[in-house]
Amino acid sequence: MARINLLPWREELRKQRQREFGYMLIGGMIITLLLVILAHMIIQGEIDYQNERNNLLRREIAELNKKINTIRELEKVKSSLLSRMEVIQQLQTSRPQIVHLFDEMIRVLPDGVLFTKIAQSGGKVSITGRAQSNARVSALMRGIEKSDWLDKPALEKIISKGRGKSGLFTFNLSMGQTTPKTGEKE
Repeated sequence: MARINLLPWREELRKQRQREFGYMLIGGMIITLLLVILAHMIIQGEIDYQNERNNLLRREIAELNKKINTIRELEKVKSSLLSRMEVIQQLQTSRPQIVHLFDEMIRVLPDGVLFTKIAQSGGKVSITGRAQSNARVSALMRGIEKSDWLDKPALEKIISKGRGKSGLFTFNLSMGQTTPKTGEKE
């Protein structure tokens, strides 16, 4: 039987398959490289888009913080103005009270009592004076209790030490100053 050498044919087929495998391997590597580059570009695009959004948010937050600071400053000015308005309102309402205070003090002042010093601090009035007797001081205190504009008389002290010289008792009296209810007479 004749011998046929098939080695070169198989060798040639093997070389062709190796070339095809190399081409496929290179093609696969190129496709993989292209896919990696494409994925990188997509991810980088998403990152850039998110960074732009973050920067926009930072700018908006900075603008809002400026507005908030402006609002806080305006609120401080507002509260300062409101407190000033409140003080002015209190002064406006308390302005006629001194007139009423002196008017009431004249009304409740009995004969034989002399005021030497009157001091007002807020709603409290302190009086230093002289009286002919303790009964006159008691009459003064009863008049204060009946008054619409004065209340809570409190006798701090009464001294009869100087009775020999002037014949008068020295006393210190404190009381509150009020505003009568709207239904009562002024």
